[in-house]
Amino acid sequence: MLLAVSVLFCAAAPSARAQSDSELAKQLINPFTNVVRVPMELSYDKRVGPVNAGKTHVLNIQPVIPMQLDQDWTIISRTILPVVAQRNIFPGAGSQFGLGDTLQSFFLSPRKLTAGGTAWGVGPAVLLPTATDDLLGSKKWGLGPTGGAFRDVGPWTVGMLANHIWSVAKGNGERISSTFLQPTLSYTTSDAWSYTLQTEATYDWKDRQWSVPLKASVAKLVNIGGQQVNLEAGANYWTINPETGPKGWGWSFTVTLLFPK
Repeated sequence: MLLAVSVLFCAAAPSARAQSDSELAKQLINPFTNVVRVPMELSYDKRVGPVNAGKTHVLNIQPVIPMQLDQDWTIISRTILPVVAQRNIFPGAGSQFGLGDTLQSFFLSPRKLTAGGTAWGVGPAVLLPTATDDLLGSKKWGLGPTGGAFRDVGPWTVGMLANHIWSVAKGNGERISSTFLQPTLSYTTSDAWSYTLQTEATYDWKDRQWSVPLKASVAKLVNIGGQQVNLEAGANYWTINPETGPKGWGWSFTVTLLFPK
């Protein structure tokens, strides 16, 4: 199931730097850490639409920027800006290329972990109708709550992100009422390899339909010319999907630039 981007290393005991990289790699899985990061995820899905003829390529640019409020609290900004190329998503649709809708989230998160070692955050999520083509977005403004919690247990990281978006203004496009759930389980080795299982499930309350891809990936934290970069590749399988969505297997590749303080 896994697609790996591999780099060969000599078989030696982990250095102090490798241990530090391992901790940093774990922090990348947790969105409620004090690490500025810019993930850029390219994904591909096929068999899209009612006749299974469509294909989509999506580049999600997802900067995560923590901003310290005081000694106790941090505001974390998380943006998802999609650049989409798609074709034949339904008969006669042709091809489209451009921006999709932007999802902007803000999390209020305590700087200290809970007594049980959990990091958490809650706040608002805003859907911005930035799509450059009617077939690339909803044509609606949206608003709702978002939140999550993550915990490290040795080399393991477990957590959940969630949000719900309602459309909040009249206009073109259909009404939105959508719940997003992202449970995550990850294992990070002492030399900064991370193996992750997750799903990015969405429930459309209007059409009463689930979209549930199961995703598996492997990542490695590396240093390129002094810049710390996390390289991740993976595969997903659509276990549940609406008639208009993708089906079967897809893949993704993510490059994350890190700017730790």
